[in-house]
Formats: sequence, structure tokens, C-alpha cells
Amino acid sequence: MATPTHQTETHDPAKKVQDSASTVLQKSKEAGSAALDTAKAAVETAGHAADSGVSSLGKGVKSAADTVRDMGPQQGMLGSATEGVAGALESTGSYLEQKGLSGMAGDLTDLIRRNPVTAVLIGVGIGFLLARATRS
Repeated sequence: MATPTHQTETHDPAKKVQDSASTVLQKSKEAGSAALDTAKAAVETAGHAADSGVSSLGKGVKSAADTVRDMGPQQGMLGSATEGVAGALESTGSYLEQKGLSGMAGDLTDLIRRNPVTAVLIGVGIGFLLARATRS
């Protein structure tokens, strides 16, 4: 007489835990990836907005240069000073318009690399002044 074979499912609790952990890990990775993508997009948007703001500031500074030229004296020593200030404002405005915030950061980094000792001394000086100003 043949005995029927009973197939019983063996549920290994350790295997269930491992599968659950694997699923949770996968879902966590997906959520983390989505959060990272969202954060990158937000930073990129903020960067574009900051560059746009700096560009607008540059246009405003150039407009101020035109106002100084129009309103200031045209002749003599004061006329020369007016033209000097207007020229400086105009070049600053052009720089801000063309470079934006990211270009300014790159230029500052290059300046610090070329003059590290001076940069450290300026940083120490600014830190000292801020400490004095915030002391009660």
C-alpha cells in the first residue's frame, strides 16, 4: 500500500524576516533616492534664482552708474570723480550680470588660492571684528 505524500509548506521564520528586511531596505533606498532627487532639484532651482537675482542686481548697479553720470557734475575735479564712480559702478554691474553668483564664488576661490596668507589674515581680521561687535 502506498502512503500518500503530504507536502507541507515549510515556513522558515528566518527566511520571512530576511525577505521582509530586504523589502524594507529596497523601499528605503527608493525613498532615499527620490528625496535626493527632490533635494537636488530644489538646490538647482535655488541656484538659478540666486544667479538671476545677482544678474538683476548687476542691472540695477549699471542703472545707478547712469544716474550718477546724469546727476553729477560734468566738469572739473568733481566731474572726474563722478566719472570715476560711475565707471566703477558700471564695471561692477557688468561683472555681476555676466558672472552671477557661481562665477563670483569661482573667482573668490581662485583669489584665495593665489593669496592664501592674505586670505587667512583677512579672515582672522573679520573674525576679530565680528567678535568685538557681538560682545555684550
